[in-house]
Amino acid sequence: MQYASLRTYPMNARVDSLESAAAVSPDASIGSIAVQLPGATAVFRRLKLDFCCGGNVALAQAVADKGLALDAVLAELSALQQPATAPEAATPAQLVDYIVTRFHDVHRQQLPELIRMARRVEAVHRENPHVPAGLGDLLEAMQTELFTHMHKEEAILFPMLKAGGNPFVSQPIGMMRAEHVDHGAELERLMALTNDANPPAGACNTWRALYTGIGQFADDLISHIHTENNVLFPQFEPEAAGNSDCGTSCGCS
Repeated sequence: MQYASLRTYPMNARVDSLESAAAVSPDASIGSIAVQLPGATAVFRRLKLDFCCGGNVALAQAVADKGLALDAVLAELSALQQPATAPEAATPAQLVDYIVTRFHDVHRQQLPELIRMARRVEAVHRENPHVPAGLGDLLEAMQTELFTHMHKEEAILFPMLKAGGNPFVSQPIGMMRAEHVDHGAELERLMALTNDANPPAGACNTWRALYTGIGQFADDLISHIHTENNVLFPQFEPEAAGNSDCGTSCGCS
């Protein structure tokens, strides 16, 4: 999938790949599933299913060889599907709960696995001229910043919003908006380093799965910031503040 520019990139462009999780075929190779379904690599790694060098094996066969229950594995892969949009007419409290479940919790699952795969790709393919040198460090820095940001929202701002806000709530909202701009700048760096999450020809399954996961993470982060900046925060700000964009140059405003 092409990332020509985050300025025009659609918010939910990878929703189709997520929704396909419910229809994962047991006859599909585990390598193809790892590449197409973000989050599958963590499942396969935990179950000790080799999706890289042994990725040509059908899921059903790989699961049988390990003595695992196919239905349980399929259910776990299907559970990777995430709702694409916020609930309509949600109250601020409902919207906050949605953001934490749909985005905060998901980012906490995504980034450690992306960092692990990035470190592996950088080490195994260090002689490849297309290797994204420094990707693991960049993802780790993004994880530190994003996790700190989310903790501040969950510990300070979100309880205030769920309680109905107060005359001083615009200050922490302004701080979160400023940090969103920083996240957008880091996302631009990530896309530049990974050729807009497009792996080179001949990339191994781990490399391809890494870039699929990075593409999904980028989509999720843009939707995350958009939901806060353009849906949640304006309910507690003067009307003029609600016209701000999401800080990611995605063209959503």
